[in-house]
Amino acid sequence: MVRRWLGVLVAMACALASTGVAAQGLVHFPSLDDQRTVLDGYLFRPAGDGRHPAVVFLHGCSGMFLPSGAIFPSEFAWAYLLVNRGYAVLMVDSFGPRHHGEMCSIGGFDLNLYRNRPKDAYGALAYLQAQDYVRADRVAAIGWSQGGGVVLLSIGNHSLGRPADLVQPDFRAAIAFYPASCNSQREPPDWTSNIPLLVLQGDADVWTPAAPCQAFIGAVAARGAPVWMQIYPGAYHAFDAPNLAKRERPEYITRAGVVPIVATDPAARADALQRVPEFFARYLGD
Repeated sequence: MVRRWLGVLVAMACALASTGVAAQGLVHFPSLDDQRTVLDGYLFRPAGDGRHPAVVFLHGCSGMFLPSGAIFPSEFAWAYLLVNRGYAVLMVDSFGPRHHGEMCSIGGFDLNLYRNRPKDAYGALAYLQAQDYVRADRVAAIGWSQGGGVVLLSIGNHSLGRPADLVQPDFRAAIAFYPASCNSQREPPDWTSNIPLLVLQGDADVWTPAAPCQAFIGAVAARGAPVWMQIYPGAYHAFDAPNLAKRERPEYITRAGVVPIVATDPAARADALQRVPEFFARYLGD
């Protein structure tokens, strides 16, 4: 753990040294799960005094880290972009503190852990709202793949993480990239949310397919919820990752026998890099 943290710290410092961004580093806070698991968070703070809007990052089924110990490039790139736009970013590691590896494979998946992750999201929200540099009413959530599914499990009317006695403001907005559980079989039939939600999805994604998600989000929007979906033609899973060559992931074959495919899509990534900040500016700005 110490070795990993030193590597992350060096990477943060090198990437942000010339930007004026203050990378605070490793923090700890409790999940709201029954065990009150103490989570690791990797915190990036924007330069400048005063209170800032903030974003909670929820990682995918591979976890936060590459085998080298570095943060996944896609999430690091998003942190870099958002912090430079004035947002504090808190990346939540749900796996490491629980001594669990990947949850992409059939054998690695742990349903109980997955259902606890919305409680991690709300633990992160409470941590940020207690900081004197964060605007308590301007905190969003963003998740990728399984983390996108965690977003859906968190912000809906059947939230698995929201405290019944929530005192501070709820999440102000949320974004889900190619989310897991985005279909009518995985979510309650009356699922809705008052929290504005943007879903970004590639229509060539075979890991978290677009069609059932589009049908689900369309039904939610028809019920009057503030939800929107952007579908990118020809884009695969992880289309927003920088410089990810197209490849199959047979080690993560699904129960239905589908071999996942991941690949950067330059056009979809370019659109997302513009669309995400615009969405957050709309709901986290003054």
